[in-house]
Amino acid sequence: MNRVSNRLKVLSESETLAMARRCRELIAQGRDVISLSIGEPDYDTPDFIKESAKKAIDENYSHYTPVAGFADLRQAVCTKFKRDNGLDYKPEQVVVSTGAKQSIANVILSLINPGDEVLLPAPYWVSYIEMIKLAGGIPVVIYSGIENDFKITPDQLAPHVTEKTKMMIFSSPCNPTGSVYRRDELAALATFFADKEDVFIISDEIYEHIHFDVQHTSLASFPEVHERVITVNGLSKCYAMTGWRLGYIGAAKWIADACDKFQGQITSGACSITQRAAITALLANPEVIIPMVTGFRRRRDLMMNLLDEIEGLKTNVPDGAFYFFPDVSSFLGKKGRGIQINDTLGLTMYLLNEFNLATVSGEAFGCGKSIRLSYATSDDVITESVKRLKAGLESLEA
Repeated sequence: MNRVSNRLKVLSESETLAMARRCRELIAQGRDVISLSIGEPDYDTPDFIKESAKKAIDENYSHYTPVAGFADLRQAVCTKFKRDNGLDYKPEQVVVSTGAKQSIANVILSLINPGDEVLLPAPYWVSYIEMIKLAGGIPVVIYSGIENDFKITPDQLAPHVTEKTKMMIFSSPCNPTGSVYRRDELAALATFFADKEDVFIISDEIYEHIHFDVQHTSLASFPEVHERVITVNGLSKCYAMTGWRLGYIGAAKWIADACDKFQGQITSGACSITQRAAITALLANPEVIIPMVTGFRRRRDLMMNLLDEIEGLKTNVPDGAFYFFPDVSSFLGKKGRGIQINDTLGLTMYLLNEFNLATVSGEAFGCGKSIRLSYATSDDVITESVKRLKAGLESLEA
């Protein structure tokens, strides 16, 4: 008997998590599956952070934590914001949550009313649109193509702004495209939103330190929009702490207070041990992760060279994160091994079932022309995975 709420019925399952589940099932059956579907560093958490967590356990940090986070952690977040981003936040403007995903959900559910419109540049991270729907908001999807490195411009946004527009959500470096907005591109967006005083912007910066040829800039560093930008970050990607679950926001105090109130009724405070380890991570010199970033750059270049050998595949050069988002539209509408491939979801299932390669359909990210490939894995796995991708695509015929 199906009695789930209407709220749940409108939500789609996360396609990235769904593909990860399918991979585990096939591997359990003995299949030699390679997965490029997970957005997770394959590096381990640095030892100095782990030692901090062990110390916290020995010091009996085992009790409930303040909803918005320990005071010294919130101060550490402010120190990090000033050091890395040139942003001035006070501890009372910071809310710590169980991951950046919860931080984003807190903001959306605290600010969006049913019927409010949310500008959503596509490709977008899979959960943005579902969170908007959960809040009763109306996603206004605006596609930015590969020819523009998947980055939105004011000219593209302008026709979609109405009196109902309440928010825009974007990420830089971007998941799923790896695109990084240059400072001048963000300056243009700041100018565009400067006089739109009722519109808020969530700037998801979870991949902040993983960039190569373009420096990261925070949108909130532009004074004309600072008070309306909610900066979201966390430890999962840059410090290889995905399982530790800690994210945070910097925002106007009234927004932080709203998120604190909302979180207090949902999860309360984040894990005490994780919070103590987070202080150590945030106050460390960001140079400690340079070896990881260097490794990702090498892997990007390796995958780029291999993808360039696949005729019909269109790629741009991602400047950050650890993803490629190649355009596979020239392969859609074809058949392989008697199977008709009509869309990217069909293509990803074909690659999984016939070539033991897990990728993620671009439809999950608001782009039906591309698939997402993660290169957060070893050189050998990258080489073999692109070999399988090439074989799969070349098996398709008109």
